[in-house]
Amino acid sequence: MDSFEGINEFVAVAESHGFSAAAKQLGCSTSHVSRQVSRLEERLGVALLARSTRMVNLTQAGQVYYQQCKDLVIGLQQANEQLSSEQIQLNGTLRVSAAGAFAENYVAPALMEFAKGYPELTVEMDFDTRMVNFIEDGIDFAIRYGRLSDSGLVARKLVDRPMAAAASPEYLERYGVPTHPEQLRHHSCIIANNDHWVFEDNGKSMGSIRVDGRWRSNNSGAVVNACEQGLGIVYMPKSSFSDAFHEGRLVPVLTPYWGKGSSSWIVYQNRRFLPMRARLAIDYLVSHFANWQE
Repeated sequence: MDSFEGINEFVAVAESHGFSAAAKQLGCSTSHVSRQVSRLEERLGVALLARSTRMVNLTQAGQVYYQQCKDLVIGLQQANEQLSSEQIQLNGTLRVSAAGAFAENYVAPALMEFAKGYPELTVEMDFDTRMVNFIEDGIDFAIRYGRLSDSGLVARKLVDRPMAAAASPEYLERYGVPTHPEQLRHHSCIIANNDHWVFEDNGKSMGSIRVDGRWRSNNSGAVVNACEQGLGIVYMPKSSFSDAFHEGRLVPVLTPYWGKGSSSWIVYQNRRFLPMRARLAIDYLVSHFANWQE
């Protein structure tokens, strides 16, 4: 078994480009990681890492060795995960970063159901739109909407989020009902994430229309409330308006031109570093929303 010692630490350093970051991911000390990797290099008789004061890079031999070792580590992880969730007693704290009405109204209740099955598990949800540092902030995964930048993180699609435009009956009575997206240039629009709205005509994009208005907010609840108060027209994922449409507080407008929108995603670090509670929660959410419709 001595020949396997240090491999897990080496792969962690290779993927995080640093001993401190690898130690945080593995839940051990930096000195332990450094010691294990050094012993591995001694046994192999070759330098796997090129160390500097600011960064750790793979040597040519280290790159070749990493490509072989990462599959071994992932294979071992997958073997361990064959245990059924019923046999696992989850504990500790699951930390989730989320933002938006979808996360508040749908993801949070789903995680509550998940937590019911594990009495020893604590769940913390932080509703914030800022970009998180998964290691420093101790976040297991995040729920995000829209296009994702190529950050090196893993992203799994949760649901597609088609768009809808809406306004209050009072606003439409006072300012009229728009019949084409171009008319929005002459209306007060409530702006959430951006002021360039993309509509479609028979499934084809009409390009973006720049809108302006009296109310802006990155909180979807505040946007919907402003719309209900008659401050303008809003264009957001349809699920944001479910109750307001049903109860007549808001009225759909420009229905033929609604776009297919974007998607909501679960975003997290390399799967190999996720604790079991995070892996099971992610799998639960993906399964829960598999057949979800707006």
